[in-house]
Amino acid sequence: MSINEDRLEELIETATTDIGAIAYAPLAVIGDRLGLYDALAEHGPLTTSELADRTDTAERYVREWLAASAASDYVSYDPETEHYSLSPEQALLLADTEGPASPLAGLFQIATAAGKITPKIETAFRTGDGVGWHEHDEGVFQGMMRASEFDFKENLVSDWIPSLDGVDEKLQEGARVADIGCGQGESIITMAQAYPKSTFVGYDYHEGSIKAARERAATAEVTDQVSFEVARAKEYDGSDYDFVTSFDCLHDMGDPVGVAAHVRETLADDGTWMIVEPLSGDRVEENLHPRGRMYYSVSTMMCTPNALNQEGPHALGAQAGEERLREVVTEGGFSEFRRATETPPFEMVLEAKP
Repeated sequence: MSINEDRLEELIETATTDIGAIAYAPLAVIGDRLGLYDALAEHGPLTTSELADRTDTAERYVREWLAASAASDYVSYDPETEHYSLSPEQALLLADTEGPASPLAGLFQIATAAGKITPKIETAFRTGDGVGWHEHDEGVFQGMMRASEFDFKENLVSDWIPSLDGVDEKLQEGARVADIGCGQGESIITMAQAYPKSTFVGYDYHEGSIKAARERAATAEVTDQVSFEVARAKEYDGSDYDFVTSFDCLHDMGDPVGVAAHVRETLADDGTWMIVEPLSGDRVEENLHPRGRMYYSVSTMMCTPNALNQEGPHALGAQAGEERLREVVTEGGFSEFRRATETPPFEMVLEAKP
């Protein structure tokens, strides 16, 4: 077998990049938990000693952490002054300068926490059995909340909802809203704060997330508008909802057609279902890029195992694609389906109507 030396070098470079990313992921979690990014954003540029002093950490560890962060392009370094800092862009994605709005830190938290379930996933490869969302480490749930909260604050009220036909007006006047697969409630809390005349109920089968959602709603002082209940997407209560939402979770469900049918049953005749899903192509070859690699990898560890853990014939995966989702939704009883908007490079917003 002949070896293409150029191609071999490319693969080695790719592997080096990947191994470096894996090695940096726990450092990102440490930097987030110890406030290293926050201190750089607030007080930088700083020397290694100054950052250690401000965060009450050991300088020798901080020095190595800063070098790794600069080599990863997550921290800026000035060789003339030997000072480290965060650019506005780095601070936006990594530092918690305006509340929990550090999406990259959340994603790193997911990546490190998801790996803890590797033995179960390896066994599932052999048996074909599912592994439920509830079996993951708590860091997965917390990281998911932090990563998605940033997106909700930036896009949900300003872009996604206005892209839907007549929904913004209904919410302003006062509407009944259900969010299925609500997680820790960040989407509902964001909507409740923006639409004080509307009422919201979130449903999720994971009891731990519902408990956290109730606590977060109390902290945000929206409990007069918001409630959370433990329920599966095919079984939640209520009827005549004006608006139903599902954020990055329909592809996680074992029977998405059954979920669509239940949404149709509980939705008002003039209601709207907003489905937010990863922005992806309909064919594998359309998703062979860095973002696609991230989604396929996360889907192998989290999304597909969860779907296989539930009853139903489907395991769509995180990059199901718009056409496959259209088939699922229309088979569930919806007659209208369109892409309302998208937020490149990560999300597409789909609108379904009875």
